[in-house]
Amino acid sequence: MLFLSPSTLSCKGNENIRQEKEAGNATTYRNPVLAVSTPDPTVIRAQDGTFYLYCTEDIRNIPIYSSTDLVHWRNIGTAFTNETRPTFEPKGGLWAPDVNYINGKYVLYYSMSVWGCNGTCGIGVAVADAPQGPFTDKGALFNSSTIGVCNSIDQFYFEDGGKKYLFWGSFCGIYGIELEDDGLSLKAGAEKFRIAGRLTDAFDDKGTEGTYIHKRGKYYYCFGSTGTCCEGASSTYRVVVGRSESLFGPYLTKDGRSMFDNHYETVLQGNAAFAGPGHNAEIITDDEGNDWMLYHAYLRSNPKLRRTLCMDKIVWTDGWPAVAGLEPSGESPLPVFK
Repeated sequence: MLFLSPSTLSCKGNENIRQEKEAGNATTYRNPVLAVSTPDPTVIRAQDGTFYLYCTEDIRNIPIYSSTDLVHWRNIGTAFTNETRPTFEPKGGLWAPDVNYINGKYVLYYSMSVWGCNGTCGIGVAVADAPQGPFTDKGALFNSSTIGVCNSIDQFYFEDGGKKYLFWGSFCGIYGIELEDDGLSLKAGAEKFRIAGRLTDAFDDKGTEGTYIHKRGKYYYCFGSTGTCCEGASSTYRVVVGRSESLFGPYLTKDGRSMFDNHYETVLQGNAAFAGPGHNAEIITDDEGNDWMLYHAYLRSNPKLRRTLCMDKIVWTDGWPAVAGLEPSGESPLPVFK
């Protein structure tokens, strides 16, 4: 069974409850779409059309939310319990989950880290038969020391050409490595490869984290977040991107500069209402062909809510993605799901 606590069940927030009451005749939504702490969101659409959202554990054991429209979310439990949570970093938190459907299983990749301990953090994996869990931990894939990449967090799974890959990294270069077909272990003999960020064994404040790769037409788009993620209304986090005709890069800007040298195009940045928008989830395409991006951001008027869930439509111009005005919206038309 899933772990449900009174605090978990009551954490939807007044804004989300208000939006649910108005959902019957609403044609627009307002950010944040979920006015509770939901850092580093990831989303998956199940076979019945329901969306499931997971995020860094401000609610212990990784909270799970469900929705039918990406706007009105309900907390339905947690991925783990205190008894089943991963233990390879005993004092670590569970950060930045990434959930995928692989060979008939829901596979959850997670980071486990103690804040500031860049050398001991690592990435693990768990599996479930259903998106709401329960998830069974399969342990660590690697940590920073075993893989040789400082600050090994913020993983993202991607399939291409019949092969399965995991990408990860946080301000010390972005790397990838091939996985076995079940996605539960590294491919035998696989070597890591770098796709962005300078070659460094130390923190690089011009680098990126929160990697997400998206394929559109002939291009692969490498999204990331740069700046400070977690300083409330002073956060400088923003979403950036480069593109390549190869999964392995080089990922370039519009004028040909490389993400290997920490160059990128801005997709989304803060404004007067929101600070530190970043760590976007997978792009979701609605039934009218519009692409939507979920991400977290601080509400400047109430930063005590911490990093809340926001959403905006991506506009593609000459093959490049951006949110309109490069900033979080206030009120926008709803996504269309029939």
